[in-house]
Amino acid sequence: MRRAADIEIVLKPKPEGISLQHWLYNEIRTAILEGRLAPGARLPASRNLALQHNLSRGTVLTVFDQLTAEGYIVGAVGSGSFVAPELPDRRPVQAKAAPMTGLTDACKLSRQEVPDTVLSVRGKILARSPFPIRGSSLPARAFRANQPDLTQFPFNIWARISARQSRLSHRNLIANGDAQGFKPLREAIARHLRAARGIAATADNVLIAGSVQQVLDLSARLLLDPGDSAWIEDPGYPGAWMVLEAAGAKVVGVPVDSGGIDVAAGRANAPNARLAYVTAGRQAPLGMPLALDRQLAILAWAEQAGAFVIEDDYDSEYRFTGNPLAAMKSLDVSGRVIYTGTFSKLLFPTLRLAYAVLPDQLIEPFTAALSLTSRHAPLATQMVLQEFIDQGHFGRHIRRMRLLYAERAKTLKQAFDTHLSGLLDMPEITTGLDAPAFFLGEFNDVLACDLAAKAGIETRPLSYYAVERPAPSGLVLGFAAVKSADIEFGAVTLAQVLESYKGRISH
Repeated sequence: MRRAADIEIVLKPKPEGISLQHWLYNEIRTAILEGRLAPGARLPASRNLALQHNLSRGTVLTVFDQLTAEGYIVGAVGSGSFVAPELPDRRPVQAKAAPMTGLTDACKLSRQEVPDTVLSVRGKILARSPFPIRGSSLPARAFRANQPDLTQFPFNIWARISARQSRLSHRNLIANGDAQGFKPLREAIARHLRAARGIAATADNVLIAGSVQQVLDLSARLLLDPGDSAWIEDPGYPGAWMVLEAAGAKVVGVPVDSGGIDVAAGRANAPNARLAYVTAGRQAPLGMPLALDRQLAILAWAEQAGAFVIEDDYDSEYRFTGNPLAAMKSLDVSGRVIYTGTFSKLLFPTLRLAYAVLPDQLIEPFTAALSLTSRHAPLATQMVLQEFIDQGHFGRHIRRMRLLYAERAKTLKQAFDTHLSGLLDMPEITTGLDAPAFFLGEFNDVLACDLAAKAGIETRPLSYYAVERPAPSGLVLGFAAVKSADIEFGAVTLAQVLESYKGRISH
């Protein structure tokens, strides 16, 4: 607890024509009623308050006595004076409006203009963030998407490394860090990517950021002028196209088919685009990898147009069948690809560390821009992550989770084939933390998502990802963070919800 000598109260200047005693009484009473001094808060000692505001101690004691008599403060011999836990009167507090009823937040993506004239055009787009503002509860319910199983993370190892680092860290490491990131961590990431993703990167090409969103934001601001065109997969990741929109880009939705983004359609619609965003390892949300001929085609277009391609490799580390796929960045011989990945989905979301592998010509401008906008990612966390990787814990965790998630993917597919046959079609699950399922009848996926949410089932409609054209009607269902028994229960519950919905629309 703070000592009374350490506590200060901010008082407004004394108006003319009012006594010091009356002024001090009004100021303290108002601070209590407005909540600036909360119930139970300790007041400064009378001697210190008198010194702070150039008052006589007798004036302060008189005011304290009056506030005590009226029930605003209480005192204890030897302990000081405190705001009373129950006050004799309070200023009325305006009641908050009742929350609007309607669709669950996870089931809709508003594209309406924010009716706040105070915000800029960019500000109104940023205020429509597709991400939840509140934290997620634990444990995860069926079928929460985009989340790893946090109960399986080796926090004891992480805590041990963190404690060791805090004991050994030198004082020079608590000053300013390298804006590009802690070099030993960049070296560890480069080694991992060379082995696991086929990317011939060095530490000099790696930039540490707080999130993939930060990398996207920097890319948009550094590489696009207002009005420049940018390709985005359609359907595609809302967090990408909204950032590009907020930078003033003309977002061009490029259709996706079984081979991934249709590069020919992108060339036809916006041949002079300055940027393209792709999820080559596993298309978000439909799940297929970008075919090799499409990868080569988009790289050829980027070189010809002088454009850059952002390759968001968000969860393809978790590939369950077939041989590991090399990243598109491994084919980039002309320096047109910005490859980015995150540890939030590989380890745990609140880690808030991601990275970008940059072409040589972009290293300096990206590092300078990161220094200007946020200085650098927290150094202590980078140091712990570097040791976690170099001691082999990262690789072991990924391998263990890959086996666990593969088993849960199999459970999900079997549960859907058993309980949801005729309602939803779920393709084989080969990669990732979640999977799409496509409606076989006349379902509105937003309404279906909302009905599922009311039954305790977390889903996300595929229409959430639509950019310029309608997305296939269906749901995105996470399985990585959900135990097998909960997957089975969730499939049964979802089947009941959809059967009920189907019955209503058929009458």
